[in-house]
Amino acid sequence: MKICAVYNKYINNIQEIIHILETGLKSSNAQYVISDSENLGKDFDFVFAIGGDGTILNVAKFYAPLNIPVMGVNLGRLGFLSQADLYMFSLILKDITEGKYKIEERIGLECNGHIALNDFVVKSCQSTRAAKFGLEINSAPVCEYISDGLIISTPTGSTAYCLSAGGPILAPTVEAFTIVPICPHTLTARPLVIPDNEILTIHSDDCPLSVAADGCDLKINSNKVTIKKSGCKIKLAFLNDNNFYNVLREKLFWGVSPCIN
Repeated sequence: MKICAVYNKYINNIQEIIHILETGLKSSNAQYVISDSENLGKDFDFVFAIGGDGTILNVAKFYAPLNIPVMGVNLGRLGFLSQADLYMFSLILKDITEGKYKIEERIGLECNGHIALNDFVVKSCQSTRAAKFGLEINSAPVCEYISDGLIISTPTGSTAYCLSAGGPILAPTVEAFTIVPICPHTLTARPLVIPDNEILTIHSDDCPLSVAADGCDLKINSNKVTIKKSGCKIKLAFLNDNNFYNVLREKLFWGVSPCIN
């Protein structure tokens, strides 16, 4: 088994992190490479992404076309996509080399050749004001929004920006997307859940659109964009005891009663 451990080189205490990775990997029987997230190789059986959710998203998207599973190890704050923190790395590595893990295939989105695992966020290039956005699904007009923008989210991204904007939480295996308006200037604009085989077109006559994929701005100078399901799925690896609903409770305090003193 050939393993790659990828870390975000801009994080703090990088030498300590590399030492922990090397100590764990040397104790295993696997071949291994340790690299930063800007120098990714391709000939691996399994990849660890060491960092926050942003690092995990970028690494997972890189390896998606190569059909290589990626497991996140959290160094950030929430770490919703990660399995555990760095100090459990040796224990996690033992389970991986013994085949005690599962792979979840997550759907992604595509826009102008760019892939998003969480979401595409479409706004006006004049970010200081609301704009009018027209939405078409499969070339049929659906509605117009006067809002700060639209979030087109995968089930994986439903616990990210989509959730903060009032969208629904989708289980990762649901084959659907959500459309969530950002601060709509009407009481009737509600989030919409649609099948993942639909093709979305968003346009604005006010000014060119600003588009971000998983929080990274794209250079798309157009009044119209098309968003659809990506042709490849992202393989995320988790230990066998990982449960989506447990993660909701532990990290988002879902279903937890408020404390009353």
